[in-house]
Amino acid sequence: MAQFRLNALSEVLNRKPKDIIREENLVSDYFGIQVFNQTKMKRHLSKEAYKAVMDAIENGTTINRKMADQVAQGMKTWAIENGATHYTHWFHPLTDGTAEKHDAFIVHGADGSVIESFSGKLLAQQEPDASSFPSGGIRQTFEARGYTAWDPTSPAFISETTLTIPTIFISYTGEALDYKTPLLRAISAVDKAATEVCQYFDKNVSSVQTNLGWEQEYFLIDESLYMARPDLMLTGRTLMGHASSKDQQLDDHYFSSIPTRANRFMQDVENEAYKLGIPLKTRHNEVAPNQFEFAPIYEEANLSNDHNQLAMDIMQKIARKHNFRILFHEKPFKGINGSGKHNNWSLETDTGVNLYSPGKNPKSNLQFLTFVINTLKAVHDGQDLLRASILTESNTHRLGANEAPPSILSVFLGSEVSNMLDLMEEAVVDRKMTPDEKTALKLNIGRIPEIILDNTDRNRTSPFAFTGNRFEFRAVGSSANCASAIIVLNALVANQLNEFKVAVDKLIAKDVKKDEAIFQVLKDLIIKSKPIRFNGDGYSEDWIIEASKRGLTNVRTVPESLSAYVRPESRNLFSKLGIFNESELKGRVEVEYEKFIMKLQIESRVLADIAINHIVPTAVSYQTMLLENVKNLKEVFTPEEFKILAGARTELIREIGGHISAIKSLRKEMIEARKTANIIDDVIKKAKNYDKLVKPFLDEIREHIDKLELIVDNEKWPLPKYRELLFVK
Repeated sequence: MAQFRLNALSEVLNRKPKDIIREENLVSDYFGIQVFNQTKMKRHLSKEAYKAVMDAIENGTTINRKMADQVAQGMKTWAIENGATHYTHWFHPLTDGTAEKHDAFIVHGADGSVIESFSGKLLAQQEPDASSFPSGGIRQTFEARGYTAWDPTSPAFISETTLTIPTIFISYTGEALDYKTPLLRAISAVDKAATEVCQYFDKNVSSVQTNLGWEQEYFLIDESLYMARPDLMLTGRTLMGHASSKDQQLDDHYFSSIPTRANRFMQDVENEAYKLGIPLKTRHNEVAPNQFEFAPIYEEANLSNDHNQLAMDIMQKIARKHNFRILFHEKPFKGINGSGKHNNWSLETDTGVNLYSPGKNPKSNLQFLTFVINTLKAVHDGQDLLRASILTESNTHRLGANEAPPSILSVFLGSEVSNMLDLMEEAVVDRKMTPDEKTALKLNIGRIPEIILDNTDRNRTSPFAFTGNRFEFRAVGSSANCASAIIVLNALVANQLNEFKVAVDKLIAKDVKKDEAIFQVLKDLIIKSKPIRFNGDGYSEDWIIEASKRGLTNVRTVPESLSAYVRPESRNLFSKLGIFNESELKGRVEVEYEKFIMKLQIESRVLADIAINHIVPTAVSYQTMLLENVKNLKEVFTPEEFKILAGARTELIREIGGHISAIKSLRKEMIEARKTANIIDDVIKKAKNYDKLVKPFLDEIREHIDKLELIVDNEKWPLPKYRELLFVK
């Protein structure tokens, strides 16, 4: 048996990544086999080239052209050995997807033949057409030049037969046109700020890493039914459809046995993900029928975000092989749970300490409380920005719908941490403490490890919850790029940590002892951030009233929410941290307004077309059939009998006619409202116009269509119904 395992392992190592299948192999046998990771680099790079890459990853140093050439040569050799014929720079434009342009390795040889070649120049930089990607006016159509630049902190990998190189994407004039560039800047900002604060507690800390663990929710829909729903195909959600008699009322799908067909799909996704180094850990059924989730082991945030984008792409490709289609829309079905992508976020020192894990002594717990309290203050002050980072047109359908966190930002800490903060608030720390006071306070802080890890409950109604050793940003939508939320969160926390250090250092300069200075500043932050703390039911109407009393904002529309990005304090925040300059921020916000408008425009057009081309003709046909039936009844029965028999049918005919007339009338009004909005040049005014005057028609028209669905003969109804879409085995 041992020899068999050795032979099997040898066979795996000698096979190309594309040929690896799961069979009886351990995941560890083939995990990362398609990734140019440290093991592959050591094998294919010179010592100096390997050192140059590792220095770039760990210390942010620049890789010179000579070293880049060596890296490119080693990377090409490895890729070709494993079946690659092309290479691509892979980046995250503001389209909420990924982008890639494949080039063959071949170039002309001296004798007119072709040879395989790949240089450091091609590895380090490419020039895609920047005019065709959203830029918010940074790039005009006639200004096509943009650059992708290699990100060595995220390893290259082979996707099918293409060497794929993660990159940033910037304009010819240097502005960021993607998600990765500002994410890297935000990661750097919080690294610097957190490291300086950590120096109060441990002088050995030289860097702090942002960690991210995402939970990707999604729906699986049978491909044949998906293709029969134009609204699903074109918008990602059902613009009409009456609720099924049974959906999620019994909660019988949640965590139940995974359907065989779905499980096979999940296994294939995991198999491909493991080859690409994506550490998928968890899979399970979610609450709604045909809703599922994948979740990985935590990773560094930049790499984790790359892995999320890659995983979403893999899922879509694998789904087609199983005759499924994936729905990442936050609310594809009315009346049942939508999908989120919880972002589990934490900070970790290079000494291996999770800054959100309680320690084993008062000193380490004071550090723990320092980061928890500063995060609280950051969320309190930046609640509008955090909301803007996740409130998209599609996510507005999900947030607050008795299934997901509301649009009011609040933080759940659990009773034990809340009690500890209350104790610190009550302590007298704004003067020099007596030895007894110091001892009492430190003893209470020292108790944290004994009470928190097993007693921190979870609050699914909280948009931002502490879960024992991390914060879970639950309001992020399933279709989102995680970077959008993490950029803002890191910026807010970095800024708050910087302000905290300034405040502490001022007190220390006045001869206040370090611990007392920290206590004084923390107490002030606890008091100022107290309104954001809420451990109760975030779905309740009472909380909406209470939140208003506390001064918390409750912004429900995307156009209003996006305005938070361009307030003076937001512009100053991003500018001083070096995350966005004025041009980048303005352009990015304009892109978000444009996406909001275009998504509503598409939904409006799709609904108008389906209503007039599918629903109305079907309803008219059924109405005509009923009219013929009434005529036939009149010929057979006496007037008295006819009156009794035809009454219900006549009423039904009138009801159908009413819905048809309403649909046609509302459709016409919606089109006119859209035309009025389309002539507005100002993107903000246009977005607000679409939100107020066009969007309401989607629900109004849907109401009449959904009622017709219950009336019209099932055999005649032109679209698959919820009961068919949601219960595919």
